[in-house]
Amino acid sequence: MNAIVKRKVIDLSNTYRTGKRSRLSLERKEAVWGYAFVLPWIIGFLVFTFGPLLFSLYASFTNYDITSQMDWVGVRNYRNMFTHDTLFWKSLHNTLYYVVFNVPLTTFAALLLAVTMNQKIPGMRIFRTVFYLPSVLAGVAVFYLWMMLLNPSTGLVNMALGWVGIDGPAWMTDPSWTKPAVILMKLWGAGGGMLLYLAALQGVPDHLYEAAELDGASPIRRFWHVTVPMITPVIFFELVTNLIGAFQIFQEGYVMVQDQATPGSPMNSLLFYNLHMFLKAFQSFQMGYATAMAWFLFVVVIVLTLINMALSKLWVHYEGGDNR
Repeated sequence: MNAIVKRKVIDLSNTYRTGKRSRLSLERKEAVWGYAFVLPWIIGFLVFTFGPLLFSLYASFTNYDITSQMDWVGVRNYRNMFTHDTLFWKSLHNTLYYVVFNVPLTTFAALLLAVTMNQKIPGMRIFRTVFYLPSVLAGVAVFYLWMMLLNPSTGLVNMALGWVGIDGPAWMTDPSWTKPAVILMKLWGAGGGMLLYLAALQGVPDHLYEAAELDGASPIRRFWHVTVPMITPVIFFELVTNLIGAFQIFQEGYVMVQDQATPGSPMNSLLFYNLHMFLKAFQSFQMGYATAMAWFLFVVVIVLTLINMALSKLWVHYEGGDNR
């Protein structure tokens, strides 16, 4: 009897080991197939993203100029950036000016549009489409369109200002008005953010509004104390993405100029940071210096993003009360 029991125990043990080996073998096969499917992406990432990233970091410490031998120069590119390149500070000032005004204005404009488009009014879908369309139009075509609209003598903007007794400025020829002109143009594309806010507004639970209304809250107080806290994650997302996008401004200073032979004109008022970096790389062929500029901008954007994320704990409210 004991022998039979022992034999059954041994058989069960062997069956368990066999099943375990089969499962391990199956898991290995699945892992191999998984890596096989992911391998093309990994190769592409290493060759076209991670590899060039490391090369650009190395090149920022060299005198790389495409045509001659690459020699190590240490931090000279970074030192020259701050001490010898006067246009570096001009381009940084232009970019920061644009960021400071564009990010809050675009974020607020998108939210205002979303609140307006969230009303239950007949034909609202048509208006949503109309306001969203500018955000998907091709950039260069939009720039030329706005150059026509901002023409000081024949543009519709100055004509509209003239109807109310205001003399419109020379938007694209007066250095003091070129950056405000670009900021005004970028507000036209606030429809992309409007869609995100619309989705967030429609996700606010109705019972919160009903409770606030029972407490006697006015529409403004309901918006400020119910709507805004519930959509703060989307506001935070918009602020971060708009901040990163604003630092990448380039085409406007290259296209929206009266003198096409002088990007950033007039008087370098549209010489944004990325445009200056582009000219250093592909006009002066100072690739090492340009990559140093790129890494400096990367650090600035990362630091500002981390600051935003740290400050978000003070005002961003996630559902369930978890401020992550």
